[in-house]
This record gives sequence, C-alpha cells and structure tokens, in this order.
Amino acid sequence: MAKINIAIDGLSGCGKSSTAKAVAKTLGYKFIDTGAMYRAVTLYVLNEAVDLTSKESVVQALEQITIDFRYNQESQKNETFLNGQNVEEEIRSMRVAGSVSQVAAIKEVRVAMVAQQQQMGKDKGVVMDGRDIGSVVFPEAELKLFMTASTEVRAKRRQAELREKGEEVALDEIMKNLEERDRIDSTRDESPLIKVEDAIEVDTSNLLFEEQVQKVLDLALQRIEAE
Repeated sequence: MAKINIAIDGLSGCGKSSTAKAVAKTLGYKFIDTGAMYRAVTLYVLNEAVDLTSKESVVQALEQITIDFRYNQESQKNETFLNGQNVEEEIRSMRVAGSVSQVAAIKEVRVAMVAQQQQMGKDKGVVMDGRDIGSVVFPEAELKLFMTASTEVRAKRRQAELREKGEEVALDEIMKNLEERDRIDSTRDESPLIKVEDAIEVDTSNLLFEEQVQKVLDLALQRIEAE
C-alpha cells in the first residue's frame, strides 16, 4: 500500500496532536508533534533565563539545543527529549504555553525546526501537526487538514488536561492564553497560521475524540487508495 504524508494544521487546543497520534498509530505511520519542538525550544530559553525580547539571544541559544523523539514502549507514545532529557511533561505546562508563540514567531527558530521536520518526512508515512505544515513544511502533502473548535471548547479540554497533571488553572486564563496564541500565530510575519486552499476543515467542537479520529482516518484511507 502506498504511503502518504498527512499535514494537520489548526488552532491551539483543538485536538490536533491527540488525533494525529491516534491516526498515525492506526496507519502504522510516524507521528511528529511539531508543537513539541517549539515548546522544547521555549522550555530551554525559559530555564536558561534567555531574554525573550532579544531575538539574537534566542537564536544564539539554538546552537545549544538538540531535540528528538523517542518511543516509550510502556506508554506506547512518542516522548520529547531536549538535550537528552525527557521533557514531555514540562513542555505541556502553562509556563511554556505562555511564551511558545513568541519564540515560534522568530524566523531563525522556524527555519531550524522546519529543516528538521522536512527531513523527518522525506520518506513519507508521516502524520505531522502544527501551524504551518500544509503551507510550509509539506506543501506537497497528499492530505492537508485544518482543525478548529470554539475557544470555550478548546479551553475546557486544555483545563481537563492540566487538571490531570495536577495543574489547576482558571478557565478564563486558559481562554485568554488561547486567544493570544491564536492572534500571534495568525498574524506573525514568518509562516503564519493559515488554512491553505486545498486543506479540508475539521471542526471538532461537537465531535467526540473517537469521531474526529475516524473522520481523519476515513479521509486518509481515501487518499491512500487513490495513490
């Protein structure tokens, strides 16, 4: 059976990564969480007290950063490693979420991450999610999706995720964070979040997780069969 690349873009907190993971597992594809890469860079600069208002300082810090994904047999999930350390839990914190869009807006950061992402997908059989996958990373992807959901629904989902990890955050604070991230991601000069012309929109506001996964799987299988 032919292999394709699946590019999933969309708003923060609409289930892109969870859906992409489930789809990749079912298809036997490689899952790449590009958001985790930008979160890892952000975690590093925060931990090292790098001045986020200084683009030069952030770019210089890139030379000290190595990011890779390792499959955890026990959890059956890919986990993010920063300079050899497992940071999968740390990068999902509100502390990182509050600064990741600012870091990801820097051209040199995006250029460095995109080069790694394109290398990961050169042999196809990849499900990749982020903000600029269909527009910049994989413009030739056989299937492009744009996932969205209402701000309130996204905030409630994010709040539940954080609560499971013992982090209690007010819904209003999460909604403000999501709205600000949407604004920065959609208006930045470098690789802004856009819905490309040939992307299929998937609104997950009223879908159960299993339903959104099945919807994407159905679309993927149609494209695979067409190859």
